[in-house]
Amino acid sequence: MSELKTCFKKVDYDLSGLLHYIDIGDIGLPDIQRPFVWSNTKVRDLFDSMYRGFPVGYLLFWENAAANGTKKIGLEPKPHPVPARLIVDGQQRLTSLYAVFRGKKVLDSDYRERQIEVAFRPRDGQFEVADAAIRRDPEWIANISSIWASGKPGFLMVKAFLKQLEAKRALTEEDEEQIARNLDRLFDLDKYPFTALEIASMVDEEQVADIFVRINSEGVRLNQADFILTLMSVFWDEGRAALEEFCRLARKVPDKNALPGPFNWFIQPDPGQMLRVAVVFGFKRARLKSVYQILRGKDLETEEFSDERRDAQFKVLREAQAEVLNLTRWHQFLSCLTGAGFRSAEMISSRTTLLYAYAFYLLGRKRFGVPEHRLQKLIGRWFFAASLTERYTGSPETVMDSDLKRLGEARCSDSFAAILEEMMASQLTGDFWTVTLPAYLDTSSARNPGLFAYVAAQNLLGAPVLFSHKKIADLLDPAMKPVKKALERHHLFPRGWLERQGVADLKKINQVANFALLEWPDNIGIRDASPAEYVPKVEKWFSSSEWLRMHELHALPMGWQEMPYEVFLIERRKLMAAIIRRGFELFRQVTT
Repeated sequence: MSELKTCFKKVDYDLSGLLHYIDIGDIGLPDIQRPFVWSNTKVRDLFDSMYRGFPVGYLLFWENAAANGTKKIGLEPKPHPVPARLIVDGQQRLTSLYAVFRGKKVLDSDYRERQIEVAFRPRDGQFEVADAAIRRDPEWIANISSIWASGKPGFLMVKAFLKQLEAKRALTEEDEEQIARNLDRLFDLDKYPFTALEIASMVDEEQVADIFVRINSEGVRLNQADFILTLMSVFWDEGRAALEEFCRLARKVPDKNALPGPFNWFIQPDPGQMLRVAVVFGFKRARLKSVYQILRGKDLETEEFSDERRDAQFKVLREAQAEVLNLTRWHQFLSCLTGAGFRSAEMISSRTTLLYAYAFYLLGRKRFGVPEHRLQKLIGRWFFAASLTERYTGSPETVMDSDLKRLGEARCSDSFAAILEEMMASQLTGDFWTVTLPAYLDTSSARNPGLFAYVAAQNLLGAPVLFSHKKIADLLDPAMKPVKKALERHHLFPRGWLERQGVADLKKINQVANFALLEWPDNIGIRDASPAEYVPKVEKWFSSSEWLRMHELHALPMGWQEMPYEVFLIERRKLMAAIIRRGFELFRQVTT
């Protein structure tokens, strides 16, 4: 058995040294986890703890094996082009300290810039988050960043503060001494000691992630996308910035006069998700671990690193990302989902499925030249099928790698489409539609992909709202902002009535097959009446042909209101599966 060796060393710093190393580029501050998520209150507490001499935890660094590169971190030049160490744990603390000591803005979880303003009251050494009252009060230094940003000697700043305060109230000699002592203690925070554990460069990213999880009390997991994003910060920071800007704008509903942007009603992606699409499209790989190694310039056979190989692979990533972030491509793809009957994020059960479908859209368009009119229907069908079967729920990277291998056999637009159709057909067999799917709909889960596929199929078939002349698709329009939701899920056999019949199990009452989309005034009006009571009243509002069509598109067996509840559920699941199949097959002929 080989001897186990410690894979880290302990290094002591003071805060001014840490900030200096960040300034010169020796420590890579770009976040390995996520945008800055600490509140200003938490930053205030950090400064308060340091001021009182309390410990605030150690830092975890990872020595950078690629420190001989030629790229820089960030937009401004650094004396050290590539950091010697990257931050694994302590990024939030260091970002807080760097932002306050250097007066820098931070990027929050919604990709908006914000200034951290921590106030300090020298009279009693109290820290607080700055507000309007504090900014007006001469007792406070409203933003302690001004202390270090001014570059003035401490004694001059003490004199200036005392003079400003004396203009408002009289100060005793004891007051002046106390204020001076507290301000000196604040100035000395740049001498605060930190201990860092530095992981050796030969430790791979998977082990680093494992170390992080084991020691991090918050249990935030690092993933392969986090490591690639950090690598981008080192070797292609503009690319990472473009990902973050795209994701920031995707969260913002544009103004009427704004330029087109990535906002949509289906997904508000994060940089790691869009990166996955670029990796699939550019490298034809789903496993990010191998792509991370490639981007570092590693030859997977010889395990040797090369700057030339790294630069070549980043060129591939740059070209792929340009396509992924292209707004025309993005919105054309999203229109595939609308064309498949899906209307908003409320109908998306798997964002991974959506993102992989986007990668397939780009492959079909750019690599195989599938005509747009044909590609729209093909990718819409693919998303419908992959969502319905939960294709990427278990081991998404493994399944996607297998799918990419199959598509690697394609040589033209026809073979690309044929392979996708074959993969769909292999899962959507006759037994799937008549046996598997009805059983799958035996659930009370409101997030069931089968339920979303059923509503999508109703949209494709132009189904009216139950007991209404309006169409479901129109009332599901996410751009509508009514005071109350236009459609509600209505119990066909009301809960109160079922409970009076002795059905108490909520899983039975809330079965997917017991729900239909109804306009909310009608839902309120029906209340707890039995179907046998309210259905004959409603039937009078419609012609016989309208009534028959409504029953057909809502998967309701004729006379259902008189059926025993259990029999109704079984029969309706079969009809719902049939509606889903009709919707899916509606435009098959266009894609073959």
